[in-house]
Parts: sequence; C-alpha cells; structure tokens
Amino acid sequence: QVQLVESGGGLVQPGGSLRLSCAASKSIFSFNRMGWYRRAPGKEERELVAAIMYDGSAVYGDSMKGRFSISRDGAKNTVNLQMINLKPEDTAVYYCNAEEWGLDAWGQGTLVTISS
Repeated sequence: QVQLVESGGGLVQPGGSLRLSCAASKSIFSFNRMGWYRRAPGKEERELVAAIMYDGSAVYGDSMKGRFSISRDGAKNTVNLQMINLKPEDTAVYYCNAEEWGLDAWGQGTLVTISS
C-alpha cells in the first residue's frame, strides 16, 4: 500500500500563492494518475483540483484553470500543486490521490485557508 504525505498547506490572504507537495512512498511512475482533490467546509464530496496522467498530460477542475498548475518530480517521487491568485472559496482540505490499476490511494490531507 502506497503512502502519500501532503505538505505545504496553511493560511494565505486572498490573491496570494501557495505550493502543495505530495510525497509518495514509491515511484510516481507506478501510477496511472496522480492528483489533488479538495473538500470544502460543509461539503461531503471531494472535487477534482488537478491530475497528471502517466504520459504527463494534465487535467484541471474548471475553477482552477489558469490559476493552478500541477507538476511532478520523478527523482523525488513528488507531485506538486502550485496555486496562485487564491480566493476564499479555495479554502478546503486538499488531498493527494494516486490511482493504480483502478485502485485509489489517498493522503490524509492538508488544510488550505484563504482569509484576510
């Protein structure tokens, strides 16, 4: 079972930037897809933030396009999420996800709070 550990969350003012990192316990190229999801306060479902496929292509949630950028570092086995122009509605717990042969693994989440 892969271990995913997120880091980089915190409190940021609106308009600010933040970089999240997800460290995997094995090669990130073991996975068909790795990405980030988030659960906003008071909501039950997690929504897609961004995901990067094995071939390097990326997909983003609609409200994140142009503001968020996902990348990966094979040498460090990390997947990173650069977020700019953050808005209060980006406040959520952000979860790292990895999918391998139809099975999903999740990190414990890191809290991102956008507030002045």
